[in-house]
Amino acid sequence: MKNNLKQLFEAKKENLLSIYFSSGFPNLEDTTTIIETLSDTGVDFIEVGIPFSDPLADGPTIQKSSMIALENGMNLKLLFEQLFSISDSNKTPLIMMGYWNSMLQYGVENFLKSCVKANISGAILPDLPLEIYQSKYKVLFEKYQIPMVFLITPQTSEERIREIDKLSNAFIYAVSSSSTTGNKTGIESAESYLIRIRSYQLNNSIITGFNIRNRTDYQFACQFTNGVVIGSAFINAIQKNGSLRENIVDFISEFGLKPRNL
Repeated sequence: MKNNLKQLFEAKKENLLSIYFSSGFPNLEDTTTIIETLSDTGVDFIEVGIPFSDPLADGPTIQKSSMIALENGMNLKLLFEQLFSISDSNKTPLIMMGYWNSMLQYGVENFLKSCVKANISGAILPDLPLEIYQSKYKVLFEKYQIPMVFLITPQTSEERIREIDKLSNAFIYAVSSSSTTGNKTGIESAESYLIRIRSYQLNNSIITGFNIRNRTDYQFACQFTNGVVIGSAFINAIQKNGSLRENIVDFISEFGLKPRNL
């Protein structure tokens, strides 16, 4: 399987923009529209959120969108069916982001096989402990060539970060604060942390998330890392009245990207 994510990070080293959304939100069938429109706007990669009833790392905005998606009838089986339908046409790397219990219920190997079929470029599973991944699942993920993306926080030690860097072959997700997504702390408060991460000169690209709301935040974070991921602000944007596609285009246009097909 071609790893579009690896190719992306080899080709582009700065100002990367990734968007997170909850699949099945605002409406059950919106998943492919969101992916196709984001791809058209020129975002670098997309995090596809798997709705879960107890998303520990997520703030109120993403929690609410996840609950609505579940109420809409979204589940992992249906999500993969939606992703299969665009696997040949979509050219933007997709990352599956969810919680470990969802993978266990679906079946870990079945999940990985479905990722391959859907042309998924990686997985973020915040509640899968690093040691459990190494001892039980690393070989399986490598067999299906689905890179794991690990999270680090301001409390993560340098030793741990370097261990994660050795295990990673996609990028490292630098959580900008110790709280949940979408809180009111500005990204500027993470400056010393981001400078410290940069000083380690890690092998993998660093993408920072949490508290990125607008172009100013995006430009600030990109001074220290290779790019950002935006979640809560995007989810707020696609809830507005009007066309879903137009809301997506309006939101992404703020970041100065050059649309591909619009």
